[in-house]
Amino acid sequence: MIFSCTGAYLTRAFLIKHNFVVPAIIPTVLGTAIAFFIGFNNNQAYDRWWEARKIWGALVNDSRSWARSVITYISQNEISNQEFKALTDRMVRRHIGFLYALKAKLRDAVDENYQQYLDEADLKEINLHSNVHNAILTLQSRDLQKLSKDGMIDGFRFMELNKLLVNFSDHMGRAERIKNTVFPTTYNYFTKVFIWLFVVSLTLVISHEAGVWAIFIGWLVGFVFVSTQINGMSLIDPFENNSSSVPLNQITRTIEINLLEMIGAEKIPAPVKPINDEYIL
Repeated sequence: MIFSCTGAYLTRAFLIKHNFVVPAIIPTVLGTAIAFFIGFNNNQAYDRWWEARKIWGALVNDSRSWARSVITYISQNEISNQEFKALTDRMVRRHIGFLYALKAKLRDAVDENYQQYLDEADLKEINLHSNVHNAILTLQSRDLQKLSKDGMIDGFRFMELNKLLVNFSDHMGRAERIKNTVFPTTYNYFTKVFIWLFVVSLTLVISHEAGVWAIFIGWLVGFVFVSTQINGMSLIDPFENNSSSVPLNQITRTIEINLLEMIGAEKIPAPVKPINDEYIL
């Protein structure tokens, strides 16, 4: 950008000889238009980020409800205490695996943490699917149907638990929609072009009064616009593994801790701590 300002200043020095004057209305109108344009882009970017945050906030609530319902709604009937505990633990732990698989998919990361929460039979079956987190929900739904058939839950409780599985599927689909919907690249491109035109025209207009300082002033004003635009664009993909993304690691770990405590697990992982006391991934 500094080269644009310098070039504009030198061009101005050349144009003075030809009595060419750039009207002040040009940078005025351009600056106003760019402010609205950047504001619109940033609002759209923040809407994507905020929707992603609300999706994972809903996952927190529904995950706790799922574990609580599994623990309290399912009747033991004729199975032993050990079998009953293994059954409820499996369904709660399987959900933790679902969250880790979903997080890895959204971040395009190789994260096999979900495997520690699935047994060998589950792993063997989901390996046949390309969408691991969706396959895990299928296993949950199948076990839920079996519980209903065996009389371990009544019709009302079956519907409540199934409603939570539907919610998980909805949250998953909304998150995948945000991930797979590309923000139009033309917005970013034309914003940069308009900022460049604004900086050049502003430098040309003020160079007559400010002299060589017009280069610094033009750069400074352009820097403000560019910084604002970059700040908004950093929110375009809320699931990226960076400081401005939705803190999926922290949210997933929080749910993991809550659910493991609910089933009385012995090994509870530590919470995710901020990086340099500045941000959490």
